[in-house]
Amino acid sequence: MNEILVIIDKLALFTFIVFTMLGAGLSLTIQQIWEPLRSPRLVILSLLTNFVLVPVFVYLLVQIVPLSEGLRDGLLIMAVASGPPALPKLAQIVKGNIAFSVGLMMLLILGTIFYMPIVLPLVVQGVEINSWDIAKPLLLMMVIPLVIGLFIKAKFAAIAPTIRPILFKLSNAGLLLGLAVRLIIHTTDIIGLLKTGAIVVCAVFIIFSFSVGYLLGGPGLDTQRVLGVGTAQRNFAAALLVGTSNFDDPSVVSIIMVTSILMMVTVIIAGPKFIEIDQPKDGDIKQLETPG
Repeated sequence: MNEILVIIDKLALFTFIVFTMLGAGLSLTIQQIWEPLRSPRLVILSLLTNFVLVPVFVYLLVQIVPLSEGLRDGLLIMAVASGPPALPKLAQIVKGNIAFSVGLMMLLILGTIFYMPIVLPLVVQGVEINSWDIAKPLLLMMVIPLVIGLFIKAKFAAIAPTIRPILFKLSNAGLLLGLAVRLIIHTTDIIGLLKTGAIVVCAVFIIFSFSVGYLLGGPGLDTQRVLGVGTAQRNFAAALLVGTSNFDDPSVVSIIMVTSILMMVTVIIAGPKFIEIDQPKDGDIKQLETPG
């Protein structure tokens, strides 16, 4: 039964990421994706937040809080893995700038491909990482569907409005199904982390990551929201690849999966409520319309 759930989870993840990226391509142009990244300040702060502030904070956190070696290693892997595949979907949920979310995601993924193999062995002993191993699945599931969507939007713009709502629904179905299956698969892990108190460390990790991303993501609320959720939701695909290929301790993978689930659930539940509190004045947000 568990093997069937694992297969369903993989299919749901594939559906979610591929259709999200395809839909993003159908909604945007290359110029729209590139435009927010023309701000040197925003690019530098995004890189600083994800590749310096969060990793340093988590490293110091796991030095202070008594955790098992496996839990500590898993959290450090998550801390250095940036560029969440779900970022465009999270940006939709929090009503952020979709174009910036796609550009930021690509920027952070590219950074992670080079950054992770260099930095992670310095903080976690015995880790071996090949950049291509990280890049290959991300390129197949994210970059290629995005390029296909951009091509269709550029060459066959008339059919894009018809396809987008279908992709939006398929993406949502993949997200919800994947979350439900993961909660079922990892219920025991979640209960175990509750008993050890590690779940509190995960919560602190998430709160700090979102806060520092949000505070440094200005000047617009639409980019603040995107950098906030984009920093709080780490690249669990890259983290899981490293965790499963380098460690026999099951707690490493458990903490990666549970932290990822908590990050996603937090955004889905708290995101809309946060928007109600954080409503901008008229004209403050210049976000792109999204399907659905």
